[in-house]
Amino acid sequence: MGVCKEQPGVRVALTGNESIARGALEAGVAYAASYPGSPTAEVLGTLAKVAGEFNLYVEWSVNEKVAMEGAAAASFTGLRSLVVMKADGLNVALDFASALALSGTRGGMVIVVGDDPSSHSSVREEDSRNLCKALHLPIWEPSSVQEAKDMTRAAFDLSEQLKLPVVVRCVTRVCHASGDVELGELTRPERRPVFGRDDRVITFSIQLHAQLEQKLSRAAAEASDSFFNGYSGPANARRLVIASGPSAMYALEALDMLGLAGGVGVLKLGTTWPLPETLLLNYLKNASEVVFAEEVEPFVEDNVMALAAGHWNELGSIKFYGKRSGHVAGPAGAGIGELDPDVLAGSLAKIFDVPWAGQTMLTSREAEELLGEKMPGRELALCAGCPHRASFWAIRTALELDGREGVVLGDIGCYTLGIVRTGYYLLQTMHCMGAGVGIAGGLGKLNRFGFNKPVITVVGDSTFYHAAVPALINARYNRANFMCVVLDNETTAMTGHQPHPGRQTTATGGPADTVYMEEIIRGLNIPYAISDPYDVDATINAVCDMLQLSGPRVLILRRTCALAAVKGKEKNRVYVDWDKCIGDDCGCGRFCSKVFACPANIWDAEHGKARIDEAVCNGCGVCATLCPQQAIVVERTVE
Repeated sequence: MGVCKEQPGVRVALTGNESIARGALEAGVAYAASYPGSPTAEVLGTLAKVAGEFNLYVEWSVNEKVAMEGAAAASFTGLRSLVVMKADGLNVALDFASALALSGTRGGMVIVVGDDPSSHSSVREEDSRNLCKALHLPIWEPSSVQEAKDMTRAAFDLSEQLKLPVVVRCVTRVCHASGDVELGELTRPERRPVFGRDDRVITFSIQLHAQLEQKLSRAAAEASDSFFNGYSGPANARRLVIASGPSAMYALEALDMLGLAGGVGVLKLGTTWPLPETLLLNYLKNASEVVFAEEVEPFVEDNVMALAAGHWNELGSIKFYGKRSGHVAGPAGAGIGELDPDVLAGSLAKIFDVPWAGQTMLTSREAEELLGEKMPGRELALCAGCPHRASFWAIRTALELDGREGVVLGDIGCYTLGIVRTGYYLLQTMHCMGAGVGIAGGLGKLNRFGFNKPVITVVGDSTFYHAAVPALINARYNRANFMCVVLDNETTAMTGHQPHPGRQTTATGGPADTVYMEEIIRGLNIPYAISDPYDVDATINAVCDMLQLSGPRVLILRRTCALAAVKGKEKNRVYVDWDKCIGDDCGCGRFCSKVFACPANIWDAEHGKARIDEAVCNGCGVCATLCPQQAIVVERTVE
């Protein structure tokens, strides 16, 4: 594994997430914690694989706030610690993070936050930099896989120098990219955590705010000399692009495409907060036109313009072009979505009035048109055999039988797909992890105003531990009337099957003290039942029965994630008996391929019959129980 090679100077191929892990190892990290979240989910998994070799403590925490608190504890004792989260996770950890910024840290502590411009693998696009600025934490942004390693390693040093956590903000195109990385020396420091009786980490003092501002001033001074900032282009450039993250690479490529490389300077900022003011003013004093290139919000743009306004007398008039002015914008508009060399080339061509032949890369729609029928179509859908599909079908059917127009709420996970066809458009709300339970609690108290519809909320098993329990406690305490359905596929499936407290193993594969959700629910004195979603009829009955109850109640629909269940194992064979399938004469409207929406259920147009794609099918057999002609056959070799 490249991340643990003991050969400084050697170049190896790493992903951005592996590079971050390598940087932490080179820095001598001792403690790492995270809750799985894209695009940074693989950082902790990489460290978990080498935890024994490097004497690391590595854990999948129950949520991001708990992960940050644990990493802070290690830092308080003088150990170096790392906490990793997606942008949404920083929202969860925000309360503690604001206090931690005031209390400060001791051992170097780095917070890696993964932003996902264009929402490739997230439910929403969010720029975490504005939150980090509000927290008064330094922000560094790698532009490449190499910098992801180098910045992570150096951020530990800055953190110890300032006694303050340092944020490394990584976007999807860096986290998931692969590139050659020059390795540094691995560090294996002796671990001696110290937290004596006289050590105190208290945030109860106004002076701490003043000290925090002083730390930021020191960080700004350091930033101006940082080798993570750099300049390419002519001396004393009148035209200047200020770029951060991978946009710095895009800017260089775009200027080359336009033939402007020799006349326009590119100032790459790796340290985006606090600003490297001295460095910026040195370039701004010569510039008459400045273009900003960054993802997602105009963060650098706003702060640099504020800096320039404060130095108006020295700098004079400068024209600024960016997302605020609308000059730098992708197809979705300014401040929305990713940038790329084509987007920047188009923007720069208009700003500097040079000819531009148009984009060089195909849009996704053009690529699809070019490929035509060579690529099979695939909609956004649950996997073949996913137990959530059977769960959604059972809930939908039960609500139809109930007849009171019950509402169904949800949140973030694989089961978010309940908002689209594969989940029968069942979910009516989707905000953040655990929010469905809290919203259900609110709806469940509106009966006094005449709202008497049944309320169901669905959560995943990992989300149950992450954020659902406090809302269930609140529901029990206030006697809210709703049903919580836990879609328990026994893993954190969406981000790569990481374990959670309901499993028997830890992040490093060691034995865990399993926390069974039934015991938590029983401890709350909330009635509950368990059903297997593959047994559709029994699950429909279970939902119907629970709809007749009042107060908070929980239905656990438990079945292992189909991908995990069949990995490396034998699976049932499912096929359509064409002697029984009567095609469109059935009157079911091609139920199995059109309505049930499993990718393995397809229509054979040539023969006018339903068919099972056995390369995709995971052998669950749920479709066989729903076929009105009993034409789908399951050859069972496993249960």
